[in-house]
Order: sequence, then structure tokens, then C-alpha cells
Amino acid sequence: MKRTRLIAALDTQDLDQARSWAARLDGHVDAIKLGLEFTYAQGLAAVRDVAAERTLFLDLKLHDIPNTVAKGLTSLAPIGPALLTIHASGGAAMIRAARQAIDAAYPPLHRPILLAVTVLTSLDAAALRETGIDATPRDQVLRLGKLAMTSGADGLVCSAEEIAPLRDALGESPVLVVPGIRPAGSAADDQKRIMTPHQAARAGADWIVVGRPITQAADPAAAAAAIQAELAGI
Repeated sequence: MKRTRLIAALDTQDLDQARSWAARLDGHVDAIKLGLEFTYAQGLAAVRDVAAERTLFLDLKLHDIPNTVAKGLTSLAPIGPALLTIHASGGAAMIRAARQAIDAAYPPLHRPILLAVTVLTSLDAAALRETGIDATPRDQVLRLGKLAMTSGADGLVCSAEEIAPLRDALGESPVLVVPGIRPAGSAADDQKRIMTPHQAARAGADWIVVGRPITQAADPAAAAAAIQAELAGI
């Protein structure tokens, strides 16, 4: 069985805090994630600073007209992220434009994995209905996942509950990155569709994203090491 890799979500607005977490987690996680909170507060120069010599998941979830998304992804090339996110709900033309921009702007051996976000892990069926989508999260994830993969995405961001249906529908080719992971005994916080690291790995996740259970632990390195041990035991 392939090894499921661990991404630590460094969700903070504070540069020194992000640097500290990143340094403490070196050797204990496979990548770090920086997203909207940090990037908006500190800018891309700080993202490059924290991510230096580390594998970076830059989670900005671009969602705009195709040309704007393409130019945005091109502008991120100097950062050298390993993984990038767009919203699958932006549509086929936007996803194709993102694919073309990455292929043109990044060296062939350093092109980031283009991930399409399907349905946010904070949403359940009731929340989807509020947005006018009369479908279960699973059905909407499958719909958007198929659209994204046929339009040029390398993989998908989905909840752990949708890993198995996506594998059944799309096979092993999509890279599946799974947030909303909570070790046994952790608080769910604002996540709705969650699993433990062990469950997500067994279901077929390529990467799992864990934030507060690592960063808010008394010893973040030990918390990350415990999750890695759980993943290694699959």
C-alpha cells in the first residue's frame, strides 16, 4: 500500500509563529500548508521565507474568471509551491486555463500538483442546500471531481468520506488531499466530515492535512510524530 503523507496546516497570521512551527516540525511532517490567513497577513515574501527548503502546499483556492486565475498562478511561480489549489466549481474553462498556466510558467521537473477543491469540509447537505445545490456532499464531490480531472487537474481536495467513492469513480490517478483529519480524541472544531489519520489512510488518501491537533499541541513535533507512526502502521 502506498504511504499516506502528512501536511501540517500552519494557520496563523503571525510570521514568527509560522517560522517557529515550521522549524519545530522539520523532519516530522512531509509538507507544510500556508493559506489565506497567513498569505493575506504577511504577503508572498513571507510565504517564501517560511517555505524555504520545505515542501509547500500553498492553499489559496483560486476561483475567478479563467484569465485571472491563470495570471494568478503564473505570479506564484517564484514561490515554488509543490501543491496549489483552485476551486473545481470555477468550471472547466477555468481549470483548463490553470493547467495551461502551470505548464507554461513552471519548470517541467518542478510543476506543482494542481488540486481542485470539491466541497469544503465545513459543509454538509444542509449547508449545500443553502447555496442552491440540491445534492448530497458525496454526489457534488463526485460531480466536481469528474469535471476537474477531465479538465486538467492533477488531483482533488475532498473530505475523507469521499475518498472511496472518488477512487471507485476515478481510479488511482487523482492525487487526493484530505483535510478535516482529526486524531482520535481531538475536537472536530468547524469541520463536519472528518476521519482519523488511520481511517483516511486506509480509505486511500495520498496526503492528509492536520492543523490544530498538531499546532495547538503542547509538543507539535511529538503530535506530528504520533500521526506519522499511526500512518506507518497501516
